[in-house]
Amino acid sequence: SWALFIPMLVIYLVTSLESIGDVTATSKVSKQPVEGPVWMQRIKGGVLVNGANSLLAGVFNTFPSSIFAQNNGVIQLTGIASRHIGVWIAGMLVILGLFPSVAGVIQAVPEPVLGGAAMVMFGAVAASGINILASIHLDRRALLIIAVSLALGLGVAQVPEFLAHMPSALRNVLESGVATGGICALVLNWFLPELHDNAR
Repeated sequence: SWALFIPMLVIYLVTSLESIGDVTATSKVSKQPVEGPVWMQRIKGGVLVNGANSLLAGVFNTFPSSIFAQNNGVIQLTGIASRHIGVWIAGMLVILGLFPSVAGVIQAVPEPVLGGAAMVMFGAVAASGINILASIHLDRRALLIIAVSLALGLGVAQVPEFLAHMPSALRNVLESGVATGGICALVLNWFLPELHDNAR
């Protein structure tokens, strides 16, 4: 069914773009380079792992998971960006997952506590993205792409009835604000001409 294939294709493309931003944000909050060969190698690795994970998820007939931007919030909150600590924590989580009582303790945590932690974490993620945008030079072309993409992405999320009269296949693609904003940014980046130095 092409009506299902096209939205999944767009989502996979958007998650690949998201992985570029997440790896860049992680490098920045970890005080690692965000340009040059080391950074580009990390970007390649992040996109490759994201694609391999999506392929594996498709083989097992499940949804793919993407690189989590929440990791940047955790790094900002704790000040720890060591890979070795991440490996040890991952191992501990795997072992603790074998004991149902641990899951019971996690479920017993009050929702306001989890909500407070999530609020700070997602706020840190947004601040990290703003920090990346603030660290680069944004000309009129870049500002136009950001403004239109954000406006369409947020507009679709806040006013979903805007898509009510569109064909179902197109509506399935555009009903996600992330997909709409990502497609808009890609299209504008391809078709808007580069500005000359004297036009910036």
